[in-house]
Amino acid sequence: MLDKIYFSGINGIGMSGIAKILKQQGYDVQGSDLEYKDVTKSLEELGIKVHIGQSVENIENFKPDLYVYSTAIRTTNPEYIYADSTNTKMKRRGEILADIVNKFDKSIAIAGTHGKTTTSSMCSISFLSKDPYIVVGGIIPEIQSNSRIGNSDYFIIEADESDNSFLFMNPEYSVITNIDADHLDVHGNLDNIKKSFIEFILHTQKESIICMDSKNLMDAISKLPKEKSVTTYSIKDESANIYTKNIRIVDRKTIFEVYVNKELKGEFSLNIPGEHNIQNSLPVIYLALKFGLNKDEIQEALNQFKGSKRRYDVLYDQELENGYGSKTKRVRIIDDYAHHPTEIKATLKAIKSVDNSRLVAIFQPHRYSRVHFLLNEFKEAFVDVDKLILLPIYAAGEQNEFNISSEILKEHINHNNIEVMTEWKDIKRYVSRVKKDSTYIFMGAGDISTLAHQIAEELEGMSE
Repeated sequence: MLDKIYFSGINGIGMSGIAKILKQQGYDVQGSDLEYKDVTKSLEELGIKVHIGQSVENIENFKPDLYVYSTAIRTTNPEYIYADSTNTKMKRRGEILADIVNKFDKSIAIAGTHGKTTTSSMCSISFLSKDPYIVVGGIIPEIQSNSRIGNSDYFIIEADESDNSFLFMNPEYSVITNIDADHLDVHGNLDNIKKSFIEFILHTQKESIICMDSKNLMDAISKLPKEKSVTTYSIKDESANIYTKNIRIVDRKTIFEVYVNKELKGEFSLNIPGEHNIQNSLPVIYLALKFGLNKDEIQEALNQFKGSKRRYDVLYDQELENGYGSKTKRVRIIDDYAHHPTEIKATLKAIKSVDNSRLVAIFQPHRYSRVHFLLNEFKEAFVDVDKLILLPIYAAGEQNEFNISSEILKEHINHNNIEVMTEWKDIKRYVSRVKKDSTYIFMGAGDISTLAHQIAEELEGMSE
């Protein structure tokens, strides 16, 4: 009988959400990670013991019935070795998540190379009146967590394609935002990624809702069996089942009409900028209407939605006087998770659509493998910024077997105002000396978020 479950790497955004749900379902849950974080505290508050540091003793003393691990856990990890050598039942993170999700009658799994966290977060808050279970890949400010224990048949889940773990799922409904070349160290090439998404669609029990604006996604679904139909959405093509018209920006708010099968469902608005976020909202609006939520309820949720944590996360936005003449300067600090060229370009374009100030991107490239495989795709990713600062590549546990660096990346990016800064103190000094209205966006999936928060806090101190 399954009773005790152990998570290696429990602080991970996906791992922690699953651990919380299993704990609240009555299982005895423990885990470990390398350092204490905010998520560690939230786990401990639920009664989950978290070991800081990973060792044989942690798991040996607990003697779990099930050992859960993610792709970040190597086969050389001492806890992994112990579980394997003692014939403890072992499951990947995606597999145990699928075990939970597949039991629900109204499961909505949201996948895609980009946009899945924003879309699943937006869907989560729109469905709160349905009392859903939630597991997504980011902190949703409205629930102050990446997961939620519900009391219904609804389960909203972010499905991870990075290691094909989403193929364990058989959701009732799925949303696919796009397909792009990423995680090539796992998938090998774009064709393999497309095949994985085709299989994911085939695993969907009732309805797959896919974005027509993604060329790679449309190419993939052309290879679906004829008997497998999909529902389409678009901000460009009115032949889609769900589409928009009359998109406009008023007072930094994006307003648009939504049509479903040629029928006007109403006018909606978003407080987060960018065409990609209109795209993200369309399957949410469609599903919410499908499950009986009224238009006003949906709009209220969209009005409240400011993005999940680290997705266009505005940390500081004030007038600042710091000694360069009598005129104050408007300074905005934004923290954003974007690290793939496609999502970087979309995010920067979105900011430019609502913000006329000088735009500076501080980018921390993520993983040597990603920079190597996508080197040429970074070329035009930063065309909308006035200045680009590159940090050293965040290794995320990788060895630099590709002999790649931020200096090499710099030579491949098409921009006339770009430099590499290796020290955080130099970036802090640069931002503190702002001479005109400026927006600084800190981008990347590594520890650059810490730098953004430090600078925002220091600016708060200057403005007091």
